Amino acid sequence: MFNSIMHVLNAAVDGIGLVYVPEQLVAPYLADGRLKEVLAKWCPYFQGYHLYYPNRRQASPAFSAFVEALRYRADPAAGGTA
Repeated sequence: MFNSIMHVLNAAVDGIGLVYVPEQLVAPYLADGRLKEVLAKWCPYFQGYHLYYPNRRQASPAFSAFVEALRYRADPAAGGTA
């Protein structure tokens, strides 16, 4: 049991066992062969964020900023990920 995802990753690289971590974090280790992907069929695919709000009127400035941040990040033309 670890307190940090980096400790989990280091344990996997050291051959201690299997780990479940974000793919972006392990991509360099997969590319150079230090780690190997297993159980790929069992890993869920993240389809993105979903936001529900019943009324757009009278939204707080903080909520509006949050919605705009999500929209910006989801726009591939803006440099975010889809």
